[in-house]
Amino acid sequence: MNVVLRADVDGVGKKGDMLQVADGFARNYLIPKGRAIKATPGVQAQAAAMRRSAAAREAREREQAQGVASKLVPMVIRIPAKAGAEGRLFGSVSSADIAEAVGDQSDAVLDRRSLQIEEPIRTVGEHAVGVKLAGGVEFVLNVEVVKG
Repeated sequence: MNVVLRADVDGVGKKGDMLQVADGFARNYLIPKGRAIKATPGVQAQAAAMRRSAAAREAREREQAQGVASKLVPMVIRIPAKAGAEGRLFGSVSSADIAEAVGDQSDAVLDRRSLQIEEPIRTVGEHAVGVKLAGGVEFVLNVEVVKG
């Protein structure tokens, strides 16, 4: 049976894809759960329009993300924090703190979830923080924690 997916389905396809699936899979799983609809000429045209709009949206997001990355890559984000004599912080610098500092020190806005930091920073010095933005744009942000 030919169906058009209304949502991403793991191992099957992405939203807007038109594909051939087993009749039982379509009737018993995809269609009742609202994840697909039977492909008719009208539905196929709608699916093509959805794919075009999704591709355009992804291209815009990728372009915006590349603009943000080009602004932030040469920068060093400085974050003041209280620290002891040995350079160990009283507390830590989290991804939310880094995202806030980026907003304060540049006109770019980062979501804390886009920062790939395994654990909060607990020492003074320079640290490399991975950033993953929409559209698959990835870069490294230089963060310097200073005594303050």
